[in-house]
Amino acid sequence: MILLYKATIINDGKRYVGSVLIEHERISQIYIDDVPDQIVNNSEVFDSQGLYLIPGVIDDQVHFRDPGLTYKGDLVSESKAAVAGGVTSYMDMPNTKPQTITIDALEQKFENAASRSAANYSFFMGGTNDNLAELKKIDSKKVCGVKIFMGASTGNMLVDNTKSLQQIFAEVDSLIATHCEKEEIIQKNIEEYKLRFGEEIPVKYHPLIRSAEACYTSSAQAVELADKYGSRLHVLHLSTAQEMSLFSSSPIEDKKITTEVCVHHLWFTDEDYNRLGALIKWNPAIKTKSDRDALRAALINGKLDMVATDHAPHLLSEKEGGCLKAASGGPLVQHSLQIMLELSKQGLFTEEFVVEKMCHATAKLFKVKDRGYIREGYFADLVLIDPKKAYTVSKDKILYKCGWSPFEGETFSHSIAATFVNGKLVYNGKTVSDKNYGMALEFNR
Repeated sequence: MILLYKATIINDGKRYVGSVLIEHERISQIYIDDVPDQIVNNSEVFDSQGLYLIPGVIDDQVHFRDPGLTYKGDLVSESKAAVAGGVTSYMDMPNTKPQTITIDALEQKFENAASRSAANYSFFMGGTNDNLAELKKIDSKKVCGVKIFMGASTGNMLVDNTKSLQQIFAEVDSLIATHCEKEEIIQKNIEEYKLRFGEEIPVKYHPLIRSAEACYTSSAQAVELADKYGSRLHVLHLSTAQEMSLFSSSPIEDKKITTEVCVHHLWFTDEDYNRLGALIKWNPAIKTKSDRDALRAALINGKLDMVATDHAPHLLSEKEGGCLKAASGGPLVQHSLQIMLELSKQGLFTEEFVVEKMCHATAKLFKVKDRGYIREGYFADLVLIDPKKAYTVSKDKILYKCGWSPFEGETFSHSIAATFVNGKLVYNGKTVSDKNYGMALEFNR
């Protein structure tokens, strides 16, 4: 037995001093008052006084690059980075090599993760213009959802055939998660900027090429299709003020169309391209301060339902160049919780709100079974946070295989003191265990 003794528990919108007893993989008892001597004497006790105890973060959008792109990252390296950042569960995207567009490829990813992942996992199946039959075979109790790229992607994963899109939205019972950017608008913008700059378009123009118009037009199309066919739609990494008009602030439980925002869109603005260049080049692009402020407001008022990362590592050599050359994406999963706690420290919202948007909301939205809360009988995915110990991001602490972070040199006011996955201590504040305790997520659908 493991006893997390007298932590400040932040859970279900409340905070209180309490102790949590872990037996095997699950939370067996939560003590608000004193813990019986017999329990204390027979447990491995972690004195957690002065530390926050929260449920493990569930990140619904990561690219761990495994299989086929493992020189950038893999299931081992990136899941270790995740647990060091308090992320105990993740959902991985299908644009790997081979692409995860068949049931066989999907099952292979689950098999690989079973012995290699430090955190809990699920995997999206990718949609294409011609794999509807495969998508309809998905077991929604075991698979987080279907990912549709309604914007540029690798290979044939851009679903740009109108009939194919309609069929997916009409006939697939699984949650449909979309990347929304209108490819025709992006290509038109590229040609316009090529006339000005040739092939070397400065990266600061990235948000004007992958414009707010491109995002809104595509998101509006996804919402229209979901409304028409009654689909379960989840729109990923929203980045513009304009898109917020498409969504409701109703409780998650009442929505068939839900939304995600990523930490980089809540933190950076287009002013940061001058300082960081392509290190903050993502798709969709980081846009204006007005867009960022609108996203923050929408998160608070409930139009944006949850926070994730779109963790997508590349080598630094791949991030060189401007709009047309530098790779889009960057590593985030090790520091996402600290970023959100820093925004809380700045007064934007409370720590309870951070837990709601990074833990509870994702569990509710995806109907994750027995995770995302500190509750008796739930899996013991737990994170201890030291709110008084500052943490500076530096190369020697970065666990990503790519070896860098856009937050290098940034000092956060909170540090991750310990992370437990399925009742096992996987991160002790300094090192990550080499034993992999991650399990496949299950869904109450």
